[in-house]
Amino acid sequence: MHPAPSLIVFTALSGFGFGLMAWLGVLGSLPPERFAALAVLALAAAGAGLLASVAHLGNPQRAWRAFSQWQSSWLSREGLAALAAMAVFFVHAGLAYLGRPLPGLGWLASGLALVTILCTAMIYAQLKTVPRWHTRLTPLLFALFALSSAAIAIAPGWAAIPLLAATGLVQWRHWAAGDVGLAASAVDAASATGLSGQIRVLAHPHTGPNYLLDEMVFRFARKRAEALRRLVMIGGILLPALLLLAFMAFDPPAALLAVPLGLHLTGTALSRWLFFAEATHTVSLYYGRA
Repeated sequence: MHPAPSLIVFTALSGFGFGLMAWLGVLGSLPPERFAALAVLALAAAGAGLLASVAHLGNPQRAWRAFSQWQSSWLSREGLAALAAMAVFFVHAGLAYLGRPLPGLGWLASGLALVTILCTAMIYAQLKTVPRWHTRLTPLLFALFALSSAAIAIAPGWAAIPLLAATGLVQWRHWAAGDVGLAASAVDAASATGLSGQIRVLAHPHTGPNYLLDEMVFRFARKRAEALRRLVMIGGILLPALLLLAFMAFDPPAALLAVPLGLHLTGTALSRWLFFAEATHTVSLYYGRA
């Protein structure tokens, strides 16, 4: 599928923001000034991500209508969970900074933040028409990227390094499963058209470019995908982990954490670009491009 920049910014930034909320809601050992700075960062990142998602809508003025479909739409559930998480976390952060935390409120904010991350992932994981996404690994991958990036911002190493290792492992497994996802789904031209027997495409449904081809049948060189995968694993996982290991040997200034965090967030953005670009929608079978 076409990797829209707004979706990449949305999933990467909002995941980082809600990941921070999930951690800050249950941690009570941070200095007040550091906690306040991270809380502001969490709300800003989550808010910026949500604004980017609105930009992807065809008619942003009607974005509010998406909230009405919560019974059947993961997008609606995500929106409601995001607003609830941000509101509860804002109250929790304010009370915690004033030294008057309300028991259980931080855990509630953390739970709502995790629910928001999972709802974001389920928007894609529910789609049977995209076998690469339709796997239990997709929600796990989204959650690990969110929690690992937030852990880097909060503490150098104690939780971030094992989370980075888990993220790299699940990312590799997600790619490996996705590479054979369409073949394993038993979907082919016959099932796509509702016909039986050996089906061969003689003529495409359209003679020129169209929306489906632009958005659903995005293609790029395999070598490019392999190079980007290496960048994700080396630049977004390995290098941040090595830097954090080095930081654990001494007490670095908090500003230095921006280096592994920036590397990891860049790796997250590249991972999301591949997440969309490599996704093969079954509509491509109509065009003989699967």
